[in-house]
Amino acid sequence: MPQLGDREVGPIGYGLMGLTLRAKPCSQEQAFAAMRASLENGCNFWNGGEFYGRPDYNSLVLLERYLEKYPKDADKFVLSIKGGLNPKTHRTDGTPENTRRTLDDTISQLKGRKKIDIFEFARRDQDVPMEVTFDVMNKEYVQTGKIGGISLSEVRADTIHEAVKHIKVLAVEVELSLFSTDVLENGVAAACAQYGIPLVAYSPIGRGLLTGQIRKFEDLPEDSSMRNYPRFQPGNFEINLQLVHQVEKIAEKKGCTAAQLAINWTRALSRRPGMPTIIPIPGATTAARVEENSKLIDLTDEEMAQIDEILAKFTTAGARYPAGIPTNT
Repeated sequence: MPQLGDREVGPIGYGLMGLTLRAKPCSQEQAFAAMRASLENGCNFWNGGEFYGRPDYNSLVLLERYLEKYPKDADKFVLSIKGGLNPKTHRTDGTPENTRRTLDDTISQLKGRKKIDIFEFARRDQDVPMEVTFDVMNKEYVQTGKIGGISLSEVRADTIHEAVKHIKVLAVEVELSLFSTDVLENGVAAACAQYGIPLVAYSPIGRGLLTGQIRKFEDLPEDSSMRNYPRFQPGNFEINLQLVHQVEKIAEKKGCTAAQLAINWTRALSRRPGMPTIIPIPGATTAARVEENSKLIDLTDEEMAQIDEILAKFTTAGARYPAGIPTNT
């Protein structure tokens, strides 16, 4: 079983973002059912964010309400929360003032029902020395027991090499899917392996494209932010759908869904030489989808080689994020 800090977690985690970060979030009852299903299926590493939704209904507000109803579940999962955005500038702000603000706000929103096991800035602040931000986090929050530890999010390899000089890095969260394999080649995965840091793979099903449920641009919900993402734009979408079709063929032969294949492909990378432990964190808003995503499937070396061959001949069309959103910080 993978380990985060001093806690064992299931091989597949659960991303909370989709439960609150949308114009019309699913009902609280539906969200609670999905959250309970994740625990019942062994997905006990939960990943949320301060800015995943409005301040009055983000991951932390939802979690507090969930734990009010199911208080005994508090010790059943490891909680990772990302924050660090300045609410006035909407940019990453690693100053001591905003570091204290984001930590104090996220802690207070849980109303004492759960300790934040891992906290991470969503991006590295390029204007504030890393040691300044970490000094506040470590001395005032980790060492005093207010949070469990610190991880990194959406970072480049150099940031990992620098961060380990200042803190114990519990995890590194980066995008990894069949559409986004950059971290396997740009030194990020290698750095995680070097220091024994688990790599948390967000968007392992390509922001929903690898579920097979999206066949055309119009299939995206009208309130979906994915409508603004380059990979879903007409012209790019059709090219990327070609990979989906190939994944579906392998999945059909394997007797699983395309999403299950994609999620377990990220897990299977862990067994390759020079790779760290990889924990995918697919999101889902229904209990049924959580159950589908949580299924463990072993891919053979031959199947992995087949996927390698497909990826070697395929180039993803479109950038990971719209212009203006920082990446590889």
